[in-house]
Amino acid sequence: MTTADMTADSTLWLHRTAAAPDPVARLICFPHAGGSASFFRDWGHRIPGVEVYAVRYPGRAERLAEPVATDLRELARAVAEAVAPLADRPLALFGHSMGAPIALEAAAALEARGIFPVHLFASGSRDAPYPSPEEWADPDEEDDPAVIERLLTLGGTDPELAADPEFQELVLPYVRADGRMFHSYVPAVGSGPSVRCPVTTITGDADPDADCRPWSELTSGGAREQGVPGDHFYLVADPPHALIQQTLAGAHPRQAG
Repeated sequence: MTTADMTADSTLWLHRTAAAPDPVARLICFPHAGGSASFFRDWGHRIPGVEVYAVRYPGRAERLAEPVATDLRELARAVAEAVAPLADRPLALFGHSMGAPIALEAAAALEARGIFPVHLFASGSRDAPYPSPEEWADPDEEDDPAVIERLLTLGGTDPELAADPEFQELVLPYVRADGRMFHSYVPAVGSGPSVRCPVTTITGDADPDADCRPWSELTSGGAREQGVPGDHFYLVADPPHALIQQTLAGAHPRQAG
């Protein structure tokens, strides 16, 4: 799927999880690999004053009939195009796991349009050098049992559901596609900061699989680390709603320059 194939219709790309009258900010949430907008379905009721939108990736859930995305940057640019009309309020981006680099690229695309997000939350990610090319590759992404085992190891997937053949037939194709897209994404290295917005990384203290990304080098807005109890899917049991609300309280649009 190319950028030309991706419509910028906000209702197609974004699900508003709840109406928020006169919000102080809007939060755009990017799901993990194999995830969908429903992962954030109740967030709009949990962060007072913030209007929450969840990104609908093609190839799953409401968009199951569409081709999956194959290029992470093109996907991010399409999301940024859909998000742009919402910039009459301060925008913040939240990406979990694979969603973190998609949020990064979407922030870069928005900044290229003159729209400057006030914050980027990189969940399931830590400020660290990129893995080596050997570590970056995922040789098991085409092997169904290995993919299922990976889902169970990371958490966030019910074992009984993962064993259901109908679930596997429906979900594994786009889980594998997400893996291919993520592992073919070549991060920018040595070219200066990608964005200007401040970044907060949020990592579970029992998460050995956090995405490694040199966030402090990727933004000129500063990066801080927030450790929380839990594994890679810490946010299922304890979403960081309070942290987000506190960070965005009194948010105001950042200016160019």
